[in-house]
Amino acid sequence: MLLWYCKESGPTERIAVNFDYTDEQKALKDEARRFLAAVSPLAVVRASLENPAAGYDQALWQRIGEQGWCGAAIPEEFGGIGMGYVELCALAEELGRSLAPVPFASTVYQFAEALLLAGSSEHKAALLPQVAQGSLIGTLAVSEGPGVLTAERIATRFADGKLTGVKLPVTDGLAADQAIVLANSDQGPGLYLVDLTGEGIERAFVSTIDPTRGEARIAFANAPAQPLGLPGGGLALLSRIQDRAAILVAFEQLGGADRALEMARDYALERYAFGRPIGSYQAIKHKLADVFIRNEVARANAYYGAWALSTDAPELPLAAAAARVAGSNAYLLASRENIQTHGGIGFTWEADCHFFYRRARHLGLILGAPRDWKRRLADRLETRVALEGQQP
Repeated sequence: MLLWYCKESGPTERIAVNFDYTDEQKALKDEARRFLAAVSPLAVVRASLENPAAGYDQALWQRIGEQGWCGAAIPEEFGGIGMGYVELCALAEELGRSLAPVPFASTVYQFAEALLLAGSSEHKAALLPQVAQGSLIGTLAVSEGPGVLTAERIATRFADGKLTGVKLPVTDGLAADQAIVLANSDQGPGLYLVDLTGEGIERAFVSTIDPTRGEARIAFANAPAQPLGLPGGGLALLSRIQDRAAILVAFEQLGGADRALEMARDYALERYAFGRPIGSYQAIKHKLADVFIRNEVARANAYYGAWALSTDAPELPLAAAAARVAGSNAYLLASRENIQTHGGIGFTWEADCHFFYRRARHLGLILGAPRDWKRRLADRLETRVALEGQQP
């Protein structure tokens, strides 16, 4: 990612920073958009929505695997192409724009990142090449129902190499081959690698607002599991995984928000009422202007997050929380106003507007509720202010 800055000297020093993609990254982004427009139009999303038990579009997932996108940020030593996180962010933005019904986020943003952060050399050598090829689908199984996640509320247990409990909902849990599961043990919460094709696993479809993502209820009954990371360090490790995934999901949200705004704009220009395009009325102009502003705020925070992720900067936790909150707010507003701009037809099954609203609600919850991320953002801002106040 291209970064330049300029300083303005004076009584109070100010630094202006501008983030943007390089020419090569823009070319990658443009090629991804063309590819997805050809292989993943909204008709593919509709077909997946009408067949929720499938969980994802297998043919599309295979095509994406052939492109090498799953290994974009995986090092070459583990079978990836090692482009980097900024390139992965660019791909995430285009995947979000197309609403591609594939388990990319679960596999690449969460499962692969968990292995890169805490997997043993054996885990990485065995699983990451399969992720990079698109031949393995992974997921992160954390939730056990509504409510704030705390160590006391984790009922799933790990003992003697076996896992017992229920996770609900698990995104892409129907399609996944492997899962990283949060569970309690005598040493405290930990993350555990589980082969979902093995014994002691029972999966069931769960109906949600976005059926294109294959949510599942997964029950573990003495399922063999392997520890990931340090004993008792599960919540700290999970926070690091979620911070990295939050930035990548923010780019998906940004792509979807931009597409929803474009849909609303195009309809407002072609739909006439009382002899004028509805886009000429101030009520519509103000709606779309508000969406544009919210999208630009999300873009700035997402780009800042991409820089922090690609450089592993100390600001990563704060940047992740900011990107997560801004991305969720922008996508939800854009998807709602897209429906409102379309009027009565926007609420119908035949219109495509609801696809974006469904995905906006889904992406807003997969890493934890928005209120939890707002709390994280506030806590991290307070910590930053306190640290700055201690500096001489």
